[in-house]
Amino acid sequence: MFWLAIKTGFWTILTLGFYRFWMKTRLRRWYWSAIRPGGHAMEYTGDPWEKLLGFFIAVVILTFYIGLVNLVLMFVSFSVFQSASLGYMASFLGVIPLWFFAQYRARRYVLARTRWRGVRFGLEPGAWGYAWRAMIHWLVTICSLGILWPRMTFWLEKYKTDRTVFGSARLVQEGRWWMLYRAARPFIAGVGLLVLWAAWVLWFRPVIPLAGDGLSDLFTNIGAVVDFRFIPGDWDRPARLFLVLPIAVLLIYGAVHYRFVSKRILANHKVADGVRLSSELNGLRVSVIYAVGTTIAYTILFFGVVALVLLALGLLGPDAFLEAQIGTADPLGALPRWLSVGLLGFAYLSVFLLWSVLHQVFVTFPLMRHMAITLALVNVAGLAQVSQRARDEFAEAEGFAEALDLGAAI
Repeated sequence: MFWLAIKTGFWTILTLGFYRFWMKTRLRRWYWSAIRPGGHAMEYTGDPWEKLLGFFIAVVILTFYIGLVNLVLMFVSFSVFQSASLGYMASFLGVIPLWFFAQYRARRYVLARTRWRGVRFGLEPGAWGYAWRAMIHWLVTICSLGILWPRMTFWLEKYKTDRTVFGSARLVQEGRWWMLYRAARPFIAGVGLLVLWAAWVLWFRPVIPLAGDGLSDLFTNIGAVVDFRFIPGDWDRPARLFLVLPIAVLLIYGAVHYRFVSKRILANHKVADGVRLSSELNGLRVSVIYAVGTTIAYTILFFGVVALVLLALGLLGPDAFLEAQIGTADPLGALPRWLSVGLLGFAYLSVFLLWSVLHQVFVTFPLMRHMAITLALVNVAGLAQVSQRARDEFAEAEGFAEALDLGAAI
């Protein structure tokens, strides 16, 4: 995986990003072939050329749509409200449905190009239905201050699962949405501790004792912190502020735990023609993979950026930036300017290529391996009745997800 990611990433840099469609295709083929339910390897049949063509189609459509919509919104905003802020906000909100539309279309493409034992997977059309449902669920979740997040997770997953097929077999998402609260327990605990900590250091015994008791004084203390209207010598046991660090760690762990343990709970309630899924995914194991993998990747990225800055300073000199402003800089001595800029640009891209490869090796790969190892099929007799389905043709493949930088699967 390391050398494949390095090689394909290198070609992506040399081709200014065009090779990424081939890179994604080769990585998916590697991952799919490494997953072998019952000893039969999965197959990925996607074509990089259809990805490239789909990307161009999506860019043309999005350019026309976003440009036209923005023009109308800005005209109305200036004409009616004499302000551009409302136009910008409406323009942002107008793109949100396209995000959900692109996510569903990308999933449909990936399933349509996936086979097991020669039988194709598929996802029925329904991208716009998913988009407006997602917007409504997000609105309800925001209005509930996140309390109904499991409800949104369940119903959006059910919409996609109930339209997923394996040959002639249709998947069904069973269960109830409140069962996902079990996965949210660590995050709920973190939020509760954060509220208690904030009430302690801002209200009951303020770290910055600027006022007495009362709700209005709470906002006074918060405003003092924001505006830096306090004297450090007047702080009351400021060490209590550091308690937010373990609480933040618990919140991050809770978010990762919910994301993957909810997948386990949902997987255990999926069924297709009598065949059931059984997942034993371990939330703690996934969190360790995330913690170790991201630490390795971002540590290398940090030192790479530092080395890049030192390289630039060493080649250009500590006064190069000031000299560049007055027109007396001499980059890299006798080297041509285009060559010096090219070397630094190549080094910059190489640092981020290495970060991407390490994230692929230490995060994506172990996560997919753990999820595959802990997933099993129960009562597989129903697989004998599954027949082939027609190939799902696509005009734009994952073009909208690529154009909106959402990605898909890998």
